[in-house]
Amino acid sequence: MPRRLRSGQRAQLFVIDVTSGETRLVHESRALLLEAPNWTKDGVWLVYNGDGLLFRLRADGTGEPEQIDLGPVPAINNDHVVNPAGDTVYVSAEDGHLYAIPVAGGAPRRVSSDCGPDFHHYLHGISPDGETLAYIGLRQNPDGTATTNVFTIPCAGGTDVQLTDDEFADDGAEFSPDGQWIYFNSERGSTAPGHAQLFRMRLDGSNLVQLTVDERVNWFPHPSPDGSQIAYVSFPTGTLGHPADRNAIIRLVAPDGGAVRDLTAVFGGQGTMNVPSWAPDGRHLAFVAYPLDA
Repeated sequence: MPRRLRSGQRAQLFVIDVTSGETRLVHESRALLLEAPNWTKDGVWLVYNGDGLLFRLRADGTGEPEQIDLGPVPAINNDHVVNPAGDTVYVSAEDGHLYAIPVAGGAPRRVSSDCGPDFHHYLHGISPDGETLAYIGLRQNPDGTATTNVFTIPCAGGTDVQLTDDEFADDGAEFSPDGQWIYFNSERGSTAPGHAQLFRMRLDGSNLVQLTVDERVNWFPHPSPDGSQIAYVSFPTGTLGHPADRNAIIRLVAPDGGAVRDLTAVFGGQGTMNVPSWAPDGRHLAFVAYPLDA
């Protein structure tokens, strides 16, 4: 079921200048819990989801949100990416599958393979050439637990490639702008449940490198268009998963790890910045906050 705003809660869509820290409110709603903004390649539009639907809004905040027709696709979640050409949005639907949605309208196309009723696809990245999707495959096990691993699949559909195969909780798989690495968050190497950190690996799963090593819980690494920095959402110590309505920090780190810089504090978490959120100029990020009235 799509998430809903709580009583007295707002969804606020912001754009922040990562150099100056200046933040601009683009859109606010008390009716729709909007999530996970992407940018189109031309920098004109922000694409986001809400109430199981998909919308776009001019990044300068002018005009009204426009609904993107999903056709017969089931309700979607907050995992979606825009292809480099800007004419297609790939989405994760509540039926567990990935779909290609033409922005200008037209018939949607299912991309994902049938991996069985206990397998769900959660989309996070698209390669810079627009040919390959990176997703998290979640399999429900007979004992009630779930296993998550990093996969890729051609945008045209075809054979899935599994890059991780273990018991560690993985999420947020996204390509580097040169297409040579996949960034993701994982609990591998952690001794505390939920203590996710950021990693990267080659496209064949080799050369695994841990990027953050700290007491906080770090999710959803998003490489900037020039590859010079990684934006991510950082939760307080002890957070399990990536819950909604938490005090979190949007942070920046170098692509090979190192010193961390706090960009802005936000009341949010789930839905704030789940997907690629950099503007094509590499200077701005989009994110969502969910403040509650005092």
